[in-house]
Amino acid sequence: MSSDAVAREVKRRRTFAIISHPDAGKSTMTEALALHARMISEAGAIHGKAGRKSTVSDWMEMEKARGISVSSTALQFNYSGEHSDDDLPNVINLVDTPGHADFSEDTYRVLTAVDAAVMLIDAAKGLEPQTLKLFQVCRHRGIPVITVINKWDRPGQSPLELIDEITERIGLTPTPLYFPVGIAGDFRGLLDRRTGQYIHFTRTAGGAKVAPEEIMDSDDALAREGDEWTAAVEESELLTEMGQDHDQELFLAGQTSPMIFASAMLNFGVRQLLETLVELAPPPAGRLDVDGTVREVTDPFSAVVFKVQAGMDASHRDRLAYMRIVSGEFERGMVVTHAQTGKPFATKYAQAVFGRDRSTVDVAFPGDVVGLVNATALAPGDTLYVERKVQFPPIPSFAPEHFSSLRVNTADKYKQFRKAMDQLDSEGVVQVLRNDLRGDASPVLAAVGPMQFEVVTARMKSEFNVDTTIEPLGYSLARRTDVASAPELDRQRGVEVFTRSDGALLALFSDKWRLQYIEKEHPDLTLEPLVATAD
Repeated sequence: MSSDAVAREVKRRRTFAIISHPDAGKSTMTEALALHARMISEAGAIHGKAGRKSTVSDWMEMEKARGISVSSTALQFNYSGEHSDDDLPNVINLVDTPGHADFSEDTYRVLTAVDAAVMLIDAAKGLEPQTLKLFQVCRHRGIPVITVINKWDRPGQSPLELIDEITERIGLTPTPLYFPVGIAGDFRGLLDRRTGQYIHFTRTAGGAKVAPEEIMDSDDALAREGDEWTAAVEESELLTEMGQDHDQELFLAGQTSPMIFASAMLNFGVRQLLETLVELAPPPAGRLDVDGTVREVTDPFSAVVFKVQAGMDASHRDRLAYMRIVSGEFERGMVVTHAQTGKPFATKYAQAVFGRDRSTVDVAFPGDVVGLVNATALAPGDTLYVERKVQFPPIPSFAPEHFSSLRVNTADKYKQFRKAMDQLDSEGVVQVLRNDLRGDASPVLAAVGPMQFEVVTARMKSEFNVDTTIEPLGYSLARRTDVASAPELDRQRGVEVFTRSDGALLALFSDKWRLQYIEKEHPDLTLEPLVATAD
């Protein structure tokens, strides 16, 4: 395909992630967007409610049982809306991310693969710690953010209070595109601030269907809603006086954030979010390689692996590597080069993923997320390419703060245990540490949060039929060290040295005071902080 044809395909694409604190409604919003794009006929409603479905993006049993997302999933769908060009639909690549802070490393990997983010905020709770952390990652990576105030159908703060909180706490200026008519808990519709029109929503049973919309001019809106419409107009005019109208240049520079008020549960404001993404979110762009050279979207094919996931299909036990296409046209079956090893890699089994459902991908373009089946040689951060060699920067690991040993309960399951441990390690579910003293039979798991350990034991049981016991260790922080320093560190009380699966030597310390003491007494030892992008 010509460069011009690839450029046209790129222009149609939007690739984004939804970030939020747990229980802000992220998976429900993911499904509501799919419903509006007519990918599904009925929303699956919220997890954890007796007799009701779990959302399509949450496929792991642990997710369904707890009503939280603990793994990232990728959904792709077409959307034809007001801002689609040339009568062709836009291609939406939506990457749903874990909301729980224990899985922020997985979320960070996802944010290396998207061009924009939707920051979902609970109307009642406002900004929460995990949301703040994820926003800082977006700011660091230069990812523009669209803000959605969710759950406006429930009691919550006032719109201006939420806007002030965001401005003061993270220095991002919200510029609402749509302003709510009706206070939180009495969601009637939206004032389109750019047209002055009123969008009135009608509820459907259980929010299972797309909410019907009625568009009115200001006079009809005033006649229908009275004081509620007047209040919305007055507050919108106040925002205009304060300079909080949308500016595309400031949005892309990360200084402002278009804002929408919505209810994912009722499907209110969801179409407006889709239209905003298509109109304002940037299409895929070139990416810097390790040498600082830009790989343009029209250059020959290249891609970055940002996620490896197994256990999605219990009947096949396959392993899926998600790659974000950076440049060029991908054709199923093409032989690409794995930059980390220099070896060829066949792409015969390429799939698009929608929850647990899959379909074969024959062709894909920059911005698309494609799953490669049984990609045992691939790991997060790896680069694939054709023709001119390229390698993109690796995805850094987080500094772990929780450490536990893991052992198999019965000796006859040791072979399965080793296989499972290697798989979960390569996926990046946890960091796996080993040393001669503990041996392979009792590896140490290092994690950002303790729930990662629960995922390991649950998947050991469900996917490999291996019962394991996990025992917390008395360490709370890690430092990178070297071969020369390791013997002395191993002699110290409250310290243990391990080798990580990537070959890095890590020294684990019982607490920060033990670390400070050893740094003072042995200033010649190598003790380097690990990358800590979770903070």
